[in-house]
Amino acid sequence: MWDNGAGTRPATGQVVGNIRVLPAVPSPELGNVRDIHVYLPPSYQSSGRHYPVIYMQDGQNLFDPTTSFSGEWRVDDTLEGLGPEGVEAIVVAVPNMGVRRIDEYSPFRDPARGGGRGDAYVDFLVRTLKPEIDRRFRTRHERTHTGIMGSSMGGLISLYAFLRDPQVFGFAGVMSPALWFANGAIFGYTSSHENWTGKVYVDVGTREGRPTVRNARLMARLLRRTASRPRLSVMYVEGRGDAHDESAWADRFERAVRFLLPRRPDDLHW
Repeated sequence: MWDNGAGTRPATGQVVGNIRVLPAVPSPELGNVRDIHVYLPPSYQSSGRHYPVIYMQDGQNLFDPTTSFSGEWRVDDTLEGLGPEGVEAIVVAVPNMGVRRIDEYSPFRDPARGGGRGDAYVDFLVRTLKPEIDRRFRTRHERTHTGIMGSSMGGLISLYAFLRDPQVFGFAGVMSPALWFANGAIFGYTSSHENWTGKVYVDVGTREGRPTVRNARLMARLLRRTASRPRLSVMYVEGRGDAHDESAWADRFERAVRFLLPRRPDDLHW
């Protein structure tokens, strides 16, 4: 285990709000170590309340343009703006591991691209990281207040984790997901999960190409067909003129969290 005390330091760089860093968090499931950034909502220091949590992939792209490889999502700016409305959450930014990104974000092995360590990565989130986040911060640890979110391959692993561990994750943000990976294996996996409960936000940009848009539409339909409450459980968005990039995901992030998060920390999703 890592430091058992406060064990955090403030984030540096071009960040907004209260972001703490848990340095050198080990993953026994994956055999590696990474820094975890944790965004705390505006009322965290004064309220004493417990908050929903979103575990987000590609964590280096969420808060700070100096750490992102192609722009940031402005997650901190967006949530700071939504705070006065009562739309608040703790965000756990889990950075990718560079060349190991495809391995960790792929629940299935692709014949051409390899990968397939997604289960170990989800085990890291569920068995190692979440218990420590729940211990260190005032979280609403039940599934109805625990979500997962990502884009591209990060969207693929987020959807997979939501379906694989319904006792842990009650909502998922699936942005421009790489549904094509491993010959579309996620479609068969999703089909096997009938009557799921919770909320899933799915989106895609219209400039991402016809096959990508078609896949996203098919997944949204499949999720509605397999959901226990289809009209309440799935939101599907097409970003007109949006490409497959951080700028587009930043623009759509607010709509996603407004759908996924409760208006107040004590509200339930369903």
